[in-house]
Amino acid sequence: MSTITPAGRADSEQRKPVLNTVDRVCEICFGLFMALTFVGAVKAVTAGEDEGYKMFFAALGCNLAWGLADAVMYLVRTLADRGQRLKLALTVQREQDHAIAVRTLRDALPATMEPLVDDADLERIRARLATASTLPPRANFVSSDFVGALGIFLLVVLGTFPVALPFLVIKDLTAALVASRVLTLAMLFIAGFALGRYTGAGAMKAGIAMITLGILLTIAIIKLGG
Repeated sequence: MSTITPAGRADSEQRKPVLNTVDRVCEICFGLFMALTFVGAVKAVTAGEDEGYKMFFAALGCNLAWGLADAVMYLVRTLADRGQRLKLALTVQREQDHAIAVRTLRDALPATMEPLVDDADLERIRARLATASTLPPRANFVSSDFVGALGIFLLVVLGTFPVALPFLVIKDLTAALVASRVLTLAMLFIAGFALGRYTGAGAMKAGIAMITLGILLTIAIIKLGG
């Protein structure tokens, strides 16, 4: 269950990264997959001079648009989550019946945490909320939200370049496409490796799984004419 930290206690020692490892890896993979699929789709309909430039700028434009959309949705999701937590805190704070307030807190616990927290723990949280004087009346954005949105935008857009850059430097379109896909698979392995190490699922296993996903997606794109 998330807690609401008073504004005055937002010390630098308590601050966490705006985007955690899972967020960063997922956004990079999202950018890679978006560019990979879009390049395949554009290849199927692009012909004539400057094919490489057309594919590069098409993929870049696609990820600019999706990066912006993803950043905006991050802000929406962040505000909605914060509003839900604030609503819970205010509900508990205003509830006169202590048993109902504790039950409200218990209902908000994740299923995996619920057996590990007893009513005495929840009562202490309820008591602290009851005397809290720093709860805002409504959820608002903070500066770190916009930093996170910018980070998501950049991660999605930067995921374009390993896929699209070969089309600028390699004149032969087929060779550029092969180089693009190899670079994409290499980056997917690195992303999966980082994700596996972070989650404890096995770095090599996660890296190979991410490459496998990329290969399957590439095969599907080729079968569809990309």
